[in-house]
Amino acid sequence: MSKARVPWKAVIGGSIGNMVEWYDWFVYSSFAIYFAASFFPEGNDTAKLLNTAAIFAVGFFMRPLGGWLLGRYADRRGRKAALTLTVTLMSASALLIAIAPTYEAVGYFGALVLVVARLLQGLSVGGEYAASATYLTEATPRGRRGFASSFQYVSMTAGQLVGLGLQIILQNTMSKEALSSYGWRIPFVVGALAAAVVFYLRRNLLETEAYDEEERDHSKGRGTIRALLGHKKEALLVIALTMGGTVAYYTYTTYLTKYLSNTAGLPKETATLVSFCALFIFMCLQPLAGGLSDRIGRRPLLITFGIGSMLGTVPLMTALGGVQGFGGGLVLSLIGLVIVTGYTSINAVVKAELFPTNVRALGVALPYAIANALFGGTAEYVALWFKDSGIESGFFWYVSGCAAVSLVVYLTMRETRDAALSRTELATQGETVPTRV
Repeated sequence: MSKARVPWKAVIGGSIGNMVEWYDWFVYSSFAIYFAASFFPEGNDTAKLLNTAAIFAVGFFMRPLGGWLLGRYADRRGRKAALTLTVTLMSASALLIAIAPTYEAVGYFGALVLVVARLLQGLSVGGEYAASATYLTEATPRGRRGFASSFQYVSMTAGQLVGLGLQIILQNTMSKEALSSYGWRIPFVVGALAAAVVFYLRRNLLETEAYDEEERDHSKGRGTIRALLGHKKEALLVIALTMGGTVAYYTYTTYLTKYLSNTAGLPKETATLVSFCALFIFMCLQPLAGGLSDRIGRRPLLITFGIGSMLGTVPLMTALGGVQGFGGGLVLSLIGLVIVTGYTSINAVVKAELFPTNVRALGVALPYAIANALFGGTAEYVALWFKDSGIESGFFWYVSGCAAVSLVVYLTMRETRDAALSRTELATQGETVPTRV
């Protein structure tokens, strides 16, 4: 493996925005129970929560659009410019929610402000993943890319943990009445301030060498759908390899707490603690697995995830449904998350290594956003639908089936670890630089 140094400034600047994104994403969902009554008239509490959830869902619909617009922007204006824009949208969306007026003050205008904030948040999340993945991959020397890009999921998980930690603190230091009155605004103020700090860090990042080479060539068609259609196979590959990974990820992260509480019957506090501890260990595993992929390749990790998820989901989820305490829940949850690590630790770098520079960000962004909206964003709904239908185990087989489809892709795709991402890297390999069509 190459002994090249890891560019930590680039790694931190390129990945830390994911922490703010997922923090914002988490706190909206978790604090909805406190602010739902502020934006809708007196009446059925369930209806208020449903209205708030509907606004939350708007963000998922915006992610493919954000992937297209901001992926195109990253290919045409640069990775640094896209990273700066996504964090600006993050800050604006969090600030809008923090200052949104209540129904009592302005009627439904407050709910409209929430919708606008979620639209901005969805656009931002849709573009952040690709801009971050592309930047981390291009800014890191070959031989360390797997390790560096794994910090994308380190920061994403950290965002969820910070949001969960702040929720626990506020719940234990404020009354429910205070949280419902004004306390729910605190996490969004924190999110807006954190995004401002990330904005400062990203303004001082250097553009990647691969993009600078592309820009000097004044190449046409950068970041366009037409250019992406020239790489249909790779785009379909991103959708297929994401399918199993995103379903498994949402199953063992966002859905896990509800499953342990509703099916296993653990107290909500215990289920939350299991998720917190499991996610923390999962976060620490990402760089280890990413570094391993730099030694043995990306495909072995993906194949291990595919086999583990395909064969292990049904028995693992069945066992989780019968746990009776913290210890058993933590051990079984960790087994699932260790399997998922084979996907999460390297999925960003694999996708970026599939595409040429002129369409790399869009090639990662749009297919990933489509797959995530279709399979990741719907995972919890599908799980609850099976449970409501009285065949909860059907969801376990659904997750296994998605993993099986992705496994076929992992077994047949090419290894990307040694892909050259710039002309300089091609030259060091002694290869001929391909002529642009």
